[in-house]
Amino acid sequence: MSNFVDYVKIHCKSGHGGAGSAHLRREKYIPKGGPDGGDGGRGGHVIMRGNAQEWTLLPLRYTRHIKAERGENGAKSQLTGADGADIYIDVPIGTIAKNEEGEIIGEILEDKQEITLMLGGKGGKGNEHFKSSTNQTPRYAQPGMDGEEGFVVFELKILADVGLVGFPNAGKSTLLASVSAAKPKIANYAFTTLTPNLGIVDYRNYKSFVMADIPGIIEGAAEGKGLGHRFLRHIERNSILLFLIPADSESHFQEFKILENELTEYNPELLDKDFIISISKSDLLDEELKKEISAEFPENRKPLFFSGVTGEGLVELKDAIWKKLHG
Repeated sequence: MSNFVDYVKIHCKSGHGGAGSAHLRREKYIPKGGPDGGDGGRGGHVIMRGNAQEWTLLPLRYTRHIKAERGENGAKSQLTGADGADIYIDVPIGTIAKNEEGEIIGEILEDKQEITLMLGGKGGKGNEHFKSSTNQTPRYAQPGMDGEEGFVVFELKILADVGLVGFPNAGKSTLLASVSAAKPKIANYAFTTLTPNLGIVDYRNYKSFVMADIPGIIEGAAEGKGLGHRFLRHIERNSILLFLIPADSESHFQEFKILENELTEYNPELLDKDFIISISKSDLLDEELKKEISAEFPENRKPLFFSGVTGEGLVELKDAIWKKLHG
């Protein structure tokens, strides 16, 4: 299966270091007070952090610039300024960060793993550091240093969360096109889809998941007929399966059993995955026909009805998919 690469480029800037203080002691009873300035705090780092609850880089697509906080300046009484707050970029497991030259900065392999992308600037030294036998009261301090700045490219190789399973012309490409920005080829003949198409499906509150339109199954696929093992391997790499039975099928439950049997023949463990049964092209049905079709299925396998053309039932379908993914 060709991996889908989610790609985002962001301008990142770490914080400037705080300046050191050139303060001199001026207490009433210490007439010749020496240098008393503290160091500046370092600027904030820009840090990439793994988050197992993130699935795609979609939230980062709305971000163009990320800037960490500046460090505070040093103060009198040799007080060091506070460090600038670090800024975190939460990314899915498997995200790779590269610089503008294409060199890999790091890869997130586990939840909560952190990789520093841009180091904050060092804080300047206070005048306390510059006193000497020949310069008892230095009236200068070191300024803070600039933090690192540049573009970071984030890449994520995605295996789909949801794999669409159905015969040719079941409406898989139409569904993918209606819920994502993917533009699969759609036509009314067998094997329109010869390679998997993937799309990022927007969900509520900027959440998202990845859906794969997989080449259609025919009877005997487990023995290698049609595209055979080529597409069955794709199905193995999806988190959950969405079975699509077209509304104009002659026997909806029988069609599901054929699909189920092909997966079982190829690899019985495929049926251990969570799956959802759906009836596509439901704009062709009235309520009475929907009840008749639903009655064909056992109580624990009732199908969801949707239409990729009219949008009917798509919200409920996405809710069901999200619940399976995070249940």
